Amino acid sequence: MMLHSSHTACTPPARSLHLPEPAPGTIPVSPAARRVILDTLHIIVLVLSVLLITVISYTTFKSIPFLKDPLYMRFQLVVCLVFIIDFFMELWLTPRGERHLYMRSRWLYLLLSVPYLNIIDSYSLSLSSEALYFIRFVPLCRGGLALVIVLDYISSNRITGMFLSYLSILALTIYFAALIFYECEQPVNPGVTSYWDAIWWCCMQSTTLGCSLMPVTAAGKVLSFVLSLMGMIMFPLFTVYLSSLILRQRSGLNNVKFAPATVKSAASYSVAALSQAPDVAPHDKI
Repeated sequence: MMLHSSHTACTPPARSLHLPEPAPGTIPVSPAARRVILDTLHIIVLVLSVLLITVISYTTFKSIPFLKDPLYMRFQLVVCLVFIIDFFMELWLTPRGERHLYMRSRWLYLLLSVPYLNIIDSYSLSLSSEALYFIRFVPLCRGGLALVIVLDYISSNRITGMFLSYLSILALTIYFAALIFYECEQPVNPGVTSYWDAIWWCCMQSTTLGCSLMPVTAAGKVLSFVLSLMGMIMFPLFTVYLSSLILRQRSGLNNVKFAPATVKSAASYSVAALSQAPDVAPHDKI
């Protein structure tokens, strides 16, 4: 009598770095070409977003009036046009029958890609300097959303991807808020002498601890509320992420601890089964 034992390991399927490929007949190009085009567009959007952040930071620190800087205005126009092209290219590469779902879920991307500053400058619309400075960051919100999607896209773990997405949102919000706070408060608030004062104030506000530096402008007070709200929303998510890591680690340790005992029990069961088997008659032996 022969006993055969087999052990099948149930491992979860690896998460693909790309979205499920659509059927070839539902898109205007092949799935491989679609993947290359989308990856290239995402990289271009991220690079332009980083360059736009750099240019805005430079003009803020150097106190350069951005509406009177033709180089910055042309650069922002090019960035916004690329964002719009990216939106319609993704719509074009979306499988037929799903494009209305794409429009329903991504319409905000199109609104954030409009070059509002260039429109305001072309029609000579009069807005306050604080409002114009806020409008400068509208395209950066589009780039931030693209960064969040890419971080979640390349992450091998869903929880880790979500954590990186929220962490990037919080970091970008603090950085942009510090630029706005420095631009608005530095001329009228004696407590703001450098950008580091502004970023320290934003960090303290986002932790909901508060800071001895008090805003005196309306924009600063609005930022105080927004950063405190972001902190109350984001930091509990970090706690959940750390808890999930601890639980995952403990689960792995438990599997390692009980694995030898399981193998030993299986072997003992096999030996007991053989000992209890009826003796084979001499004429049945081969």
